[in-house]
Formats: sequence, C-alpha cells, structure tokens
Amino acid sequence: MSTERWTVNFLVSRKIGDTKAHLESFKIEVDPDEYVLDGVERIWAFHDRSLTFRHACHHSTCGACGMLVNGVEKLTCITTIRSVTHNGGTLKVEPLRNFPVVSDLVVDMGLFYTRMDEVKASQVVPVNNSTLPYETVEFPADGIEHERLADCIECGCCISACPVALTTDSYYGPAVLAGAHQTESILKDGQAFNLVDHADGIWRCHSGFECSAVCPSNVDPAWRIMDLRRRVIGHRIKQFFGKK
Repeated sequence: MSTERWTVNFLVSRKIGDTKAHLESFKIEVDPDEYVLDGVERIWAFHDRSLTFRHACHHSTCGACGMLVNGVEKLTCITTIRSVTHNGGTLKVEPLRNFPVVSDLVVDMGLFYTRMDEVKASQVVPVNNSTLPYETVEFPADGIEHERLADCIECGCCISACPVALTTDSYYGPAVLAGAHQTESILKDGQAFNLVDHADGIWRCHSGFECSAVCPSNVDPAWRIMDLRRRVIGHRIKQFFGKK
C-alpha cells in the first residue's frame, strides 16, 4: 500500500425489497492501491451498516464479490481503486446484470448453480463413484480432471456481460456451457452434447466474446462454446452414420 490518499465519491446501488434501485453517494478517503471491495467494506463499516454485498476470500478464489464497477464486470477484491478512477473522481458500484437483485449489490445466482448441476458440472466428481465425504475422497495424481471447470470461480461475470442473457432468461449462459464443455472433456460419453444441443444452449450464443473479455480466471468460455459446437456437429455426423 502507498501513503497516497484520495477522496473518492462512491456511487453505490441501493435496493431494498420491492423498491426501485437508486444510487447513493459516499465520499470516503482511500489508498488508491486498495481494492474496490475495501472501499465497499469501509462504507459498510463506517457509513451505513445496512449496505448488503457478497464477499469471502479477498483473493479471487471464491467469486463472491463480482460486481459492476463503472459499468464493467469486475472481481472487486482484485480491482484496485487506482485502476478504475482518479483522485477526487467518481466510482460507481452496481450489482451484476442478468440476475435478479436480492438487495443492494447482492444478486440471486440460484438458477445459475442449478444449471451447472444440470450439465453435470458437479462441484467434485468422486473417484470410482465414491460416496465418501469430500475430505476423504482420494484423487489421482493429476487431480485437475476431477474438479469442477478448471479455474472457473463461478463469479457470474460472464453471464452479466452476455448480451444474449439480457434478452432471455432461458439461455444457459457462458459459464454453464463452458462447464458442459469441461464435463464432456472429462467423461467423453457424449451426454453433455444432448444437454446443450438446443436453441437455449450452444446455438443461441452470438459469438460476441464479451464473456471471455471479463472472465477474471481466463476460462475463455466463448472459445469453449465454439469448440463445443464443433464437437456437437461431429457427434451428430457420427450418429447419422451409425457410429459411436
């Protein structure tokens, strides 16, 4: 942290119950090398304890603190204040788009998690169908292929940035389709193809790559969707000729 101090005007989205969302201003003194989440926490601690937001790990592992920062999807725990504003400037913080807003900066991601399960992107794939608790499951040496989508922290930023998700609630969304891609890469049984080969699956994506642009973990969901399309077409051709 630096010894430099800035006074920044945080414009924070507020929404309680069925009331219409509005922006509320908080002028606070910050170290510009602090993170946006630090500023939001300071507002909660010293200005308004009713402010609601999600956070946990503070080091880009849990994905809980995804928000809109000046209109762009960011993980606020790794986004420095210096990178998104200037001394004495304004910094706007809003909830992610394309999710129902529960309160202030908190969105309901329940449907997203349900869809991850639908495409078999389970939190952990037990070895040999083990029913043992997570802590006691033994993983192979590589380990990686038995975990949920490598590097995806399920922050929802890609869905928030997706223009297609804005137009229809039935679209699975980038992270879910990327999860299906990973599932097929692991299991190689073709079942994931049937789960996403429909209008609200891989074929509704417009290939805009906004999702990959904001992904904080470099999952590149847009590329995964394009590759999944290629695999589905190959799977269809094999089925047409009676091959497995």
